[in-house]
Amino acid sequence: MTKESSKAPPLYPKTHLLAASGIAALLSLALLVFPSSDVEAKKTTLSLELESPAEQLTQDQDAAEAVEATNESAASPFAQIENGAEETQETAEAAPEPAPAVANVEEKKSESHREVIVAKGDTLSTLFEKVGLPTTSVNDVLASGKQAKQFTQLKRGQKLEFELGPDGQLTNLHSKVSDLETITLTKNEKGYTFNRVTAKPTVRSAYVHGVINSSLSQSAARAGLSHSLTMDMASVFGYDVDFAQDIRQGDEFDVIYEQKVVNGKAVGNGPILSARFTNRGKTYTAVRYTNKQGNSSYYTADGNSMRKAFIRTPVDFARISSKFSMGRKHPILNKIRAHKGVDYAAPRGTPIKAAGDGKVLLAGRRGGYGNTVIIQHGNTYRTLYGHMQGFAKGVKTGGTVKQGQVIGYIGTTGLSTGPHLHYEFQVNGVHVDPLGQKVAMADPISKGERGRFLAQSQPLMARMDQEKSTQLASAKR
Repeated sequence: MTKESSKAPPLYPKTHLLAASGIAALLSLALLVFPSSDVEAKKTTLSLELESPAEQLTQDQDAAEAVEATNESAASPFAQIENGAEETQETAEAAPEPAPAVANVEEKKSESHREVIVAKGDTLSTLFEKVGLPTTSVNDVLASGKQAKQFTQLKRGQKLEFELGPDGQLTNLHSKVSDLETITLTKNEKGYTFNRVTAKPTVRSAYVHGVINSSLSQSAARAGLSHSLTMDMASVFGYDVDFAQDIRQGDEFDVIYEQKVVNGKAVGNGPILSARFTNRGKTYTAVRYTNKQGNSSYYTADGNSMRKAFIRTPVDFARISSKFSMGRKHPILNKIRAHKGVDYAAPRGTPIKAAGDGKVLLAGRRGGYGNTVIIQHGNTYRTLYGHMQGFAKGVKTGGTVKQGQVIGYIGTTGLSTGPHLHYEFQVNGVHVDPLGQKVAMADPISKGERGRFLAQSQPLMARMDQEKSTQLASAKR
């Protein structure tokens, strides 16, 4: 008895001790890696769609033996904590699994939408082919109506957007024709419906100031004036300034013009509202005014007409290659011969404008002048334009032309050594130097509209002064 009593029986079965040791080890590991209760709760809610904790635990052999060793330990609160920890880890690993489903949706979406940019040589058929549509689809589109044929008027860089149905057939075709206009074809039961949307721009006024230090066109472009507005400015002041020979470095210009805007972006320009041009120290002003009858014209700031009987130069920005002379040696005939006009050298095809309103006495060939136009202006004046490449549409013998109207194009027909315009000016049948010819002023603003004109003119002149001062002050900072 004494020997047996000296060996105290164990308080717990061996199997219980093994289970307790396993649980303690797992508990220690769980406490080391287990997150805070907030994070645990957040992640555990996602584990409902995963495998049960018991199935996850079978992957860990040591933990499985501990669980199998005793049902009590499996039901203990510690076992629940172990399960929770495993769920949290599994959730973290399984979280990215939904991503492939999202990718599939995006892939399906991209399959239904196609965009192509028109390149050189592209046709509607080649663009349809690029998005996987058959030639029959092109035929269906073009057969849907006359307006649909506008999709064949493609421009390089234009974008076409295609929407395809589940069967791969075209359901919608969309294209932006310009900053203001888009066209769309939508498929319906009867075929395709054409729709055009034209955005209405906001019209505002814009100001530009420039100083000429090279050519007018380069200086204007540098100041932010478009080519078309530069041409308009030259036309407005063309009665007073000869842009072929009068322009000097340091000349200045100010222009206020209409600007068309859509969603904050300038998409086009309107007419010049007012302008000022300083040439050789002399300043000329112009204001666009529309009278009560709806007729628009340009006047000086004090109301005199900018429009004279004749424009100074029939070719914009040309170079004078030969002046009026009664004793010039002819470059081809090689003998002294009077040069009763002025030659304006310019690239072949440059437009030639009528110097004034009149009747066309001739639009055809005339000896050494080649292709020639002769215009009679009233009873006193006559102008001649020689060596033309060709005549403008609608200009013919017996017809009439307006001042500034294009009547032909620079060429080398007749006795000519290079592309230029030979321009003559006659007064009562006598040749005079067109560069020195003084012309009469047109009618000024009528007395009945003078007050209305000044109410428009004076604020525009004041704004140009203010804008110029602000711009110059900013440049000095």
